[in-house]
Amino acid sequence: QVQLVESGGGLVQPGESLRLSCAASGSILSIKTMGWYRQAPGKQRELVASITSGGSSNYADSGKGRFTISTDNAKNTVNLQMNSLKFEDTAVYYCHAIIATQPTRPELTFSYWGQGTQVTVSS
Repeated sequence: QVQLVESGGGLVQPGESLRLSCAASGSILSIKTMGWYRQAPGKQRELVASITSGGSSNYADSGKGRFTISTDNAKNTVNLQMNSLKFEDTAVYYCHAIIATQPTRPELTFSYWGQGTQVTVSS
């Protein structure tokens, strides 16, 4: 089994920063992609940013220039540095990963989600 554990959410004022972290553990053969999604009340879950094992990153337009995703491959962690936070960034943020777990089938991957961490931007 694989677990994703998030940390770093909280309550901040507009313009402030937060850093989210997610650590993957368990029967991990290799991690293909890690990323962050968010879901605001009454809205669908949406991609915030993702990064491949090769270091290629992808950002939603809402976070470009403000958010930075990074990984520590040795520790199976992904971080999301969020600067200049806005009211509309308020949401539950979920860590996501695509992971291969079976040594005999390294091409077979599975999708995993963390439990979510609340980010609230309020004055």
